[in-house]
Parts: sequence; C-alpha cells; structure tokens
Amino acid sequence: MVSRATLASVSESELLGQILPMFGGSPYAGAGVLVPPGDDAAVITAHGSVVVTTDSMVRGRDWRDDWSSGHDVGVKVVAQNVADVAAMGAVPTGLLVSVAADPATELDWLIDLTRGIAAAAEDARCPVVGGDLSSAPHGVVVVGVTAFGDLQGRSPVLRSGARPGDVVAVAGSLGWSGAGLVLHEQGREDPITGEGRGRHLGEVDRAVSLLLWFHRSPRPPWESGPLAALAGATSMIDLSDGLVRDGARIATASGVELALDERALRRDFLAGPIEVALGADAGWPQVLAGGEEHSLLATFPQGGVPEDPSAPWTVIGTVLAAGPEGPRLTVGGAVPSVTGWDHFAG
Repeated sequence: MVSRATLASVSESELLGQILPMFGGSPYAGAGVLVPPGDDAAVITAHGSVVVTTDSMVRGRDWRDDWSSGHDVGVKVVAQNVADVAAMGAVPTGLLVSVAADPATELDWLIDLTRGIAAAAEDARCPVVGGDLSSAPHGVVVVGVTAFGDLQGRSPVLRSGARPGDVVAVAGSLGWSGAGLVLHEQGREDPITGEGRGRHLGEVDRAVSLLLWFHRSPRPPWESGPLAALAGATSMIDLSDGLVRDGARIATASGVELALDERALRRDFLAGPIEVALGADAGWPQVLAGGEEHSLLATFPQGGVPEDPSAPWTVIGTVLAAGPEGPRLTVGGAVPSVTGWDHFAG
C-alpha cells in the first residue's frame, strides 16, 4: 500500500528521525566528518576542524514584505547562521549566500537585501566569500546562507555534554523576537518609524519599537560562543526554536534534566520590554517558547560561567540527573505546557 503521508502529518523531530539514519550508511560519512547532523552545525576536517552550517528564509513563510525590508531579511539570515557557528564554540570565518527569486522581484529590494547581509557580516567580522543567484517561480523568493567557522584548535561544544551539577546559562535575550512577532500580528505600528514618529515616546512605545525591530533583525551574541568554549562549556545550543524546545534538545542529547528557575526567568527576562509591551500573562509564553531569538543556551561546571561584561551570561538553572521520567526540561519543577516552534506542525 502506497503511503500518502505529507510533511504536515509528522513533526519535525519525527521527520528527522527518518531522514538522518539514511545518511549514516554513506561511504563518505566517516571520511572527514567529526560531528554529523544532529547538533547546531556539522564539523568536518580541512587541515584542522571547520564548522559548517546552513539556513534559509522563504518569503511569506519566514518573513512578510509588509513587516520586513530587504535589509531586515539580510540581517536575519546571517544572524541565523552565525548563531549556529557560535553555538559550536567557533568563530565565524566565511559566508556563502544564495538567492532564488521571481524575476519580477524589484532590484531595489535585492540591493537592500545585499546591504543587510553585508552589514550583518561586517558586525560578525565574517566575510561573504561567494554565492549563487537563480530564478524562481512567480512570487517565490528564497534566501540561503552557508556559514563556516574556525574552532581555533578547540573541540566543538555539543548538545550532549551536560552533566548533573552543571549550571545552565543564557547569553542574550529571551522572548524578544517572539514578542515582536505577536505585536506584528496584532498590527502594531512601530512608534519610531510609523506615522507617530517625532512625538514624545513613553515606556510602552519604546518597548514596542524595540521588540518589533528585534523580531525583524535579531543580533545574536556570537562573541559569547567562543568565550563559553574557552571557559569549558559542557554543552551549547542556538535558541532558534524557543528555550523550552531547544533546552529539551540538550536534555535529551545529554540524558539529563535541565531544571530552570522560574523566578530567575521572570526577573531577568520577562521583566522589562516584554512585560511592558505585552503584560506578564501574554509575555511569559514568549520567554519560554518564542522562536528566532538566536541567543545561546549553555551548561557550565560550577563556577565556570564566563564573567566577561562584553559578552555576559545569565544563570537560569541547574542540571540534574534524569529521574524516572527520563531526560526532560522543567521550569519551576514542572514540564511547561508550551513547546516552541516546529517547522511542519500545522
């Protein structure tokens, strides 16, 4: 009987569970691959260890033209890739950019995209070294980036190294991008760039503007990844699908429980722009499950969290031995009801 299952009928994890084992049988799988698919990036040998990762954005799925400029899209697609490189403990060293676009796409939009990519690459001190342009069907625009990173002689930081007794920490924000998405979906106008620009901005206006901007063009704390590796981080991940989902990936890969401190999360991440703009009730799910943040989540031995003020880490929990329930993530002792982003779920 022929299966008529579609991508929509399975979760992302189920789909990966079917696809990834197929790659293990390739005669090239072990030839130069140190870390295969399953972490934030693969690691291959090339006169040393090189980190390689790729990510793409699709118009209408990953951005909307009525929210985001070409510049915003360029910044965001670089951020996604640089964050994955940083999550392995590597320094970004090069980017390949590919664009497939409907020939009717405005040239000005493509130029704006290029400027955004260039600005984000310069911020990450990572040159664009090549790419590809292709035509696409009517209305379709896809922007992809492949990023390379240098481990500088270090071992990669994987998702599988967390150990009981470690502390859990975050570099960057939590929930800003998700909160910005909620505001965009509500039709909120940016008080700084919209029709109300020039008037006096209150606390709510400033919070709304910040969150709207961050969703469109996040800035990952890429510097914190290599510093975490140097400090002895035992595991690390890019928070692209939300704290709960990505933290659970570390818990599963490491066979432990990530026990997050609800009071610390509310104090250090809910309080501020998210609570001001959305309120505590609507903002809390974004702290836990908001996607596209591209902050870094890591575990460290006790006393090992880096204290560099230029790339700060905030402690949010501890690592416990897995109990009878198995590896999991808890917040305040309970498994959260929110889960995070899944590409093929509905």
